[in-house]
This record gives sequence, C-alpha cells and structure tokens, in this order.
Amino acid sequence: MNEKEWVEILAECINEQCLCQIQDGDYSAVVGMKLAYGHEIRGYGNEPVRRTTKYETDILIREFDADGVWKPRIVIECKVHSVTTHDSITYSQKASAHKSVHPYLRYGIMLGCRKHRPLPGRLYRHGESFDFMMSFQGYELAEPEIAFLRDLIADEISASQTLEKIIYESRKRGRDHYTLLHRKLVVHTPNFPED
Repeated sequence: MNEKEWVEILAECINEQCLCQIQDGDYSAVVGMKLAYGHEIRGYGNEPVRRTTKYETDILIREFDADGVWKPRIVIECKVHSVTTHDSITYSQKASAHKSVHPYLRYGIMLGCRKHRPLPGRLYRHGESFDFMMSFQGYELAEPEIAFLRDLIADEISASQTLEKIIYESRKRGRDHYTLLHRKLVVHTPNFPED
C-alpha cells in the first residue's frame, strides 16, 4: 500500500468513526484539497490586484454552517513508514504558513505503518508548528487507535473553535473574559503486544 492509499483509508476512518460522533456541527474530512497560505497584492488601481496562493493538504477537516459556508478546522499531513528531517521542517513550515491565514487552524502529522516504533525525535525538534502528532502501527487502524483518534479530532475541533472565538470576538460586549491560556502537553505510551 502506498501513502496516497493510506491517506484515503485514514480520511474514511475520520469521516465514519470520528466526525459522525460529534453531535454539534456538520463536518467532513477531504483528501487533497488546496488551502490558502497567502494573500498577495500584485498592484493597485481602482481595486487592488489580488492573488491567493495555496498548498495542497493531505487531509482537511472542514466545518460547514447552515448556509453551506465552510471553515478549515484541522489539517493532517500524512507519511507512511518513516519521516525525514526535511519532511518535518517542510510540513512544519507549511503549518505555519496556513496558520498565518487561518489563525484558528489546528495542524498535525500522522504516521502510518510504524509497527512498534515511536514518534521520531526529529518531529519533536523540527515540528514546532504542529499541534499534534500521532503514529499508527499498521495501515489499518486498530480499535484503540481509533478511540484515541476520535478523542483527538474532537479536542482539536473544540480548540479551533475556542481560538476562533478568542481571536474574533475579543472586542464584543458580553464576550467571555479569559485569564489563562494553557497549551497542555499530552503523551501516550501504548502497550504493544509482545512479538
């Protein structure tokens, strides 16, 4: 199985096992969608000459409103077997660029078919723009992995919505007044069966 096939499997799992469990909202995971990372002004006249630049994403989770307008909530970049230092740096830079246009966006990387290997240190060192990282043993997701994925997706959607509210409602009367923002670090050590 190649990486593209695994991305399709992961997106299908997210749609069928994760997003359908969220009661509040209309969400979908799509593969290969391009998302803006920059808006440029190429010249000025009566109206500015604008250009939007986009990067393709492996998986984009979107939230739809009642009018069918959608917002990006989560981007997931995917690799199978291994991830290089170059991959880590490139994907982290891509995350930073996408977040400059969508400051409430959550961004992560998921690694497939890693067997019993942990997340590589290069991801921790060079993935400063990732909000989450997750590794899966095989191509097919095991039930405990799906449970963790389901919780992660729900938490990241909620974090995106909270960030959006903080950023765009900061001047509204009657807004929530926050006095603490804490980005907690959560790690998990699986109990792998003995070979």
